[in-house]
Amino acid sequence: MSPAELIIRRASLDDTKNLIELGIRTFRDAFGPDNTSEDMEAYLASAFTPTQIASELADTTATFLLAYADEKLIGYAKLKVGKVPECVHGLKPVELERLYIEKGVIGKGYGAALMASCIEEARQRGYETLWLGVWKRNERAQNFYRKWGFSGVGTKEFIIGKDVQKDLIMERRFEP
Repeated sequence: MSPAELIIRRASLDDTKNLIELGIRTFRDAFGPDNTSEDMEAYLASAFTPTQIASELADTTATFLLAYADEKLIGYAKLKVGKVPECVHGLKPVELERLYIEKGVIGKGYGAALMASCIEEARQRGYETLWLGVWKRNERAQNFYRKWGFSGVGTKEFIIGKDVQKDLIMERRFEP
């Protein structure tokens, strides 16, 4: 498969079940090896319920983009308008709250295509800054974001189960 075969579209409430399944799988793949199973299961049990995901999909301040390759859901992203950390100084910011790709297709260009779609979506909506939080121990993701012009501007806490972790806050400014 090549990125040209990728179809990216906005999610709807009809995508709740598939988004839950993909969200659990990709979050577990990304963070499971470095966290206790108790902390992971506690987080997943609250973050990926049908009620929680349906609520996020219905939220008018959020936009989910779904990535399909050969009609199979292989990734997703979530843009969210909301509270902005003080360390983010770019104008008109929007958060890239999530960007996940199936483990088996990482490195094939799908993450880059999804990121490009997120930037285009933000631009079309008039935003000038994209910011995100990435786990300080996730060097691979940090390197991916740096390639897209993001730079570190601060830190924030992220809680998985009972474990309080540090995320690096990164931002990228662009013209709308």
